[in-house]
Amino acid sequence: MIKEEKRFCESYVLEGMTSISALLAAREAGVNDRPLFEIKYDAEKKEKKARELGFLAAKAAALGIPLTATTAEEIHSLCVGNTHGGIIALCGTRTLLPPTVDTLPKDGFLCLLEGIEDPYNFGYALRSLYAAGCDGILLGERNWMSAAGVVARASAGASEALPLYSGDIHAAIDEARALGYRVACAGIRDAVSHTVADLKKPLLLVVGGEKRGISASLLVKADTVVRIDYGRAFRGSLSAASAATVLAFEVLRQNS
Repeated sequence: MIKEEKRFCESYVLEGMTSISALLAAREAGVNDRPLFEIKYDAEKKEKKARELGFLAAKAAALGIPLTATTAEEIHSLCVGNTHGGIIALCGTRTLLPPTVDTLPKDGFLCLLEGIEDPYNFGYALRSLYAAGCDGILLGERNWMSAAGVVARASAGASEALPLYSGDIHAAIDEARALGYRVACAGIRDAVSHTVADLKKPLLLVVGGEKRGISASLLVKADTVVRIDYGRAFRGSLSAASAATVLAFEVLRQNS
């Protein structure tokens, strides 16, 4: 199987220090319970990676997990990407919380990403959402977190640091509404510009994939539909990651 195809497969190998460090920090913060079974590194890079390996050795000892020297060939065989830097972590599945009034933040900024068809695009969206201060991501029961390694790498570790909730997305919206959240959907028809829309917290932002957009069953739940105005005539759609970035930072601006 070529690596381009492997990105869609189930994978819980975190690749590189950025992803691994994000998981370690998230575990310590109580945000993420993903089990960590073993950390492997390329023996030929022991001196070059002495600082990183010193950090990992201390963490591995505290967690009671092995830190194992191996070959570049083995690491390459376990990875989807090529930017791991010779360090990977073998992990298990993470618990995704059900989205309920008891688990969701009470006055936050949540985002629901619907219909994103590529784990890299999904990861890029999570990276921007995390940077903009998003408090959690609502996921459908089918989502890209089975490709955790790819998503973590694309999101620069943000997928491991963000609270993630998984369940029926329509029920999740109802739960958020019960906590006073307003729902803003990214769209064009009957939309207002994102620069004038009310995006104050508590807010649930819904962003759809660029091919299909947001499903009609979700659009009817919107309190407002928000568009991103372009600088010239253009009939195409922004990528989901780009749209999420623009809108998330407008949420940050309005709530700062």
